[in-house]
Amino acid sequence: MDVGKQWWFAVCRWEDGTFERPWRISNPGEIGDLVRLLERVGAGRRLVVAMESSGTYGDALRQALADASIELRRVSGKAAHDYAEVFDGVPSQHDGKDAAVVAELAALGKSAAWPYQAAEPWEQELAYWVDWMVAQRRVLAMWQGRLEGLLARHWPEATRVLKLSSVTLLKVLEHYGSPQALAGDGAAAARLAGWGGKFLDERKIERLLAEARASLGVRTGAWERRRLQDFAREALQARRQGERGQRRLRVLARGQRVLQAQGQVVGVPTACVLWVSTGDPRKYYAAAAYRKAMGLNLVERSSGEYQGSLHISKRGSAWTRQWLYFAVLRLVQKAGVRSWYEAKKARDPEGAKRVLVALMRKLALALYQVAVNQQEFKPQRLFAKIVGRGPTGPEGSAEKDVSVEA
Repeated sequence: MDVGKQWWFAVCRWEDGTFERPWRISNPGEIGDLVRLLERVGAGRRLVVAMESSGTYGDALRQALADASIELRRVSGKAAHDYAEVFDGVPSQHDGKDAAVVAELAALGKSAAWPYQAAEPWEQELAYWVDWMVAQRRVLAMWQGRLEGLLARHWPEATRVLKLSSVTLLKVLEHYGSPQALAGDGAAAARLAGWGGKFLDERKIERLLAEARASLGVRTGAWERRRLQDFAREALQARRQGERGQRRLRVLARGQRVLQAQGQVVGVPTACVLWVSTGDPRKYYAAAAYRKAMGLNLVERSSGEYQGSLHISKRGSAWTRQWLYFAVLRLVQKAGVRSWYEAKKARDPEGAKRVLVALMRKLALALYQVAVNQQEFKPQRLFAKIVGRGPTGPEGSAEKDVSVEA
């Protein structure tokens, strides 16, 4: 099967290696007709249906095949792409040929069982709240990006005092909408103290008010002020909804050993993202396979005298890598190597990024061991080479190894 949004193409490959001409099937109107035809074809012989994993377009067919007890197998999209020229000596790709290539690879044993199984209710809810949380973080990032541009124009001094991710700054923008309005409110200091609580000391309050009084930003008009207020309100709403999703995920993770074990290392919300986007680690035969599914395995392109550089494959869900990246940044701060990382970042920004990727790769292996083999997570092992050199150590061979590994 070659699966598309509106049309599917099916090619029948017989046991002797001959092919029928492609069938074109309307999605989803002709699913029933296709399944009945497949049942007739499979009468008295073994019938295998093979598909690529193509997002959600093929899920309706997967369910229909499972209901009809027809065997389904999955073929790697990368394998089908690479085999296209081997198949007929021509590097072209089109729907009919793609379906024939998938059939050929399945017949050669290059496929895996792919039965459709509806997720359990708790797992469906887990996926819902993960999707909700990730979507709200993206919405928050969008509004913060727009606010950053507006503040650069109307109040550039504000982000020197408070980060744009600060709830206090967002509440200031929602309530006042301009530095002039903040400076003109005699009760502003008390409001700021109430919004910031223990996280906002008096010096920052005084500094923010002083910057508001002396701001050199462009004065806001009525609509510009409203825009700042409305954008800040939407950012706060997205933040609250994201936190709501995190709270629900923590409830759902109770009693789930894998999520609790990984949650102690990277946080329960991140562990839930890994479960939804990569799957249950206990279904992988080795830690390296789990890491490969995250797209963190190393690949290179070398030929003759040309030696390509190593880089991660970036296969699989981008959610996994994004949330692991932030988890590594948090671990850098908790493990006592922040000063080393900041010094490294100042000297070599690109090298610092490679170190983070190398740590992501090591963390993926550690998460597998924690979840599957119930091993204790020790941050010292993750940062062993870094901690061994100290925060300002020389550019030794250990650091170079990490960079190359990334």
